[in-house]
Amino acid sequence: MRKETSFLAVGLVAGALLTAVAFIAIQRSQATSGGGGADARTVLKLGHALDQSHPVHAGMEFMAERLAAISGGSMEIQIFPNGQLGSEPETVEQLQRGALAMVKTSAAAMEGFVPEMAVFGLPYLFRDNDHYWNVLNGAIGKELLAAGAPVGIHGLCYYDSGSRSFYTIDGPVLEPGAVKGEKIRTLQSRMAMDLISTLDGAPTPIPWGELYTALQQRMVDGAENNPPSFLSSRHYEVAKHYSLDEHTRIPDMVIFSQTIWDRLSAQQQAWVEQAAEESVVFQRQLWEEKTAEALTQVEAAGVTVYRPDKGPFVAATAPLYTQFTGTPIGRLAERIREVK
Repeated sequence: MRKETSFLAVGLVAGALLTAVAFIAIQRSQATSGGGGADARTVLKLGHALDQSHPVHAGMEFMAERLAAISGGSMEIQIFPNGQLGSEPETVEQLQRGALAMVKTSAAAMEGFVPEMAVFGLPYLFRDNDHYWNVLNGAIGKELLAAGAPVGIHGLCYYDSGSRSFYTIDGPVLEPGAVKGEKIRTLQSRMAMDLISTLDGAPTPIPWGELYTALQQRMVDGAENNPPSFLSSRHYEVAKHYSLDEHTRIPDMVIFSQTIWDRLSAQQQAWVEQAAEESVVFQRQLWEEKTAEALTQVEAAGVTVYRPDKGPFVAATAPLYTQFTGTPIGRLAERIREVK
């Protein structure tokens, strides 16, 4: 009995020591990846789903380079592309828990966390490029970046993600009726799905990393996205019709874990904000260049690019606005349209 008691006591002591060691290791890991004191090197992990050739990825690389330079090497952003850390919703959830410092996500994927983000899914919301950036850089854009704070999300900046247009396998979408009955892959967003339903299509949310196979196996008849994404994903190898109806313009966002952000010093926060702001300027210019290049390259690869009349699409999707009349989303859309 005494031997059994002795073994039990030794086991408890050993277990307690192992637990203490593990706790110390976790604390050190959190201090490194989440943002320890200004004297320590702070490593911030950033997850996203895009390919390394994508201009949005290049924007994040620029931000990482600038942060390292501005902070004198005391801060580092480690980027994990291609969905290595999970899908957009999964990485946002990790960020909320403080398990991940930063995430690049589409504003559409944020709807489940910040309902106001659904406004970006309304079709033909922005008059032109200047209107779009005046909204994002103005009071409304700042409000939306801050809206995630109650759910543990600190909005850092917006990246250009262009306009979303249909690409299809069997034939082009030259008028709204062409979407009827078609299975169209959408973002995992209620608004994105409602838009396709409004056109009598069958919205099919599929993770970005699984879409090539879904197109190849005819699980869907088409999808919708911007030119650089159409190119970098190689979806043009399967879908040979690209119709530039440009129905929505949904920005990408870089978001930060509020838990980890609050652990950074004021100086570190300022460095991160400066690096983000500089990367936005770089990424916007690069996006414009890469969009033109992407259209040239997919045409050279055998894709037919169409530029349909947008008027019928505007009229066909107008009911989406009607259903939000008098709601917070509807009022936000009205404010956006009033921006000069």
